[in-house]
Amino acid sequence: MGTKSFKEIEAWQLAHQFVLEVYKLTKDYPKEETYGLTSQFRRAAVSIAANISEGYKKQGTKDKIRFYNISQGSLEECRYYLLLSKDLNYGYLPETEQLLDDTSRKLYNYIEAIKRG
Repeated sequence: MGTKSFKEIEAWQLAHQFVLEVYKLTKDYPKEETYGLTSQFRRAAVSIAANISEGYKKQGTKDKIRFYNISQGSLEECRYYLLLSKDLNYGYLPETEQLLDDTSRKLYNYIEAIKRG
């Protein structure tokens, strides 16, 4: 891997960009969603990047992959929140979904590289 910081991982960089986009998207959600969808969506988005960060420092391969798998779960949770936001007419940007897809692909590839050693 040869990285010195989690910030060098492309999957983390994309995940961080996704978090920023989610915050922009959700700032205009209805007030009644403050403790509902807005909060859940933001927490799940942050969890993607946070678990990549945390997994980065884990020593064992199994530990690393476990945290990256948690990121993958949060990523899929966000995929649903994007769909729900679109269906509720709260907002939707195809670029945000593409960013999520790119993050998913990079994270999957990173995990596979770790498994191969």
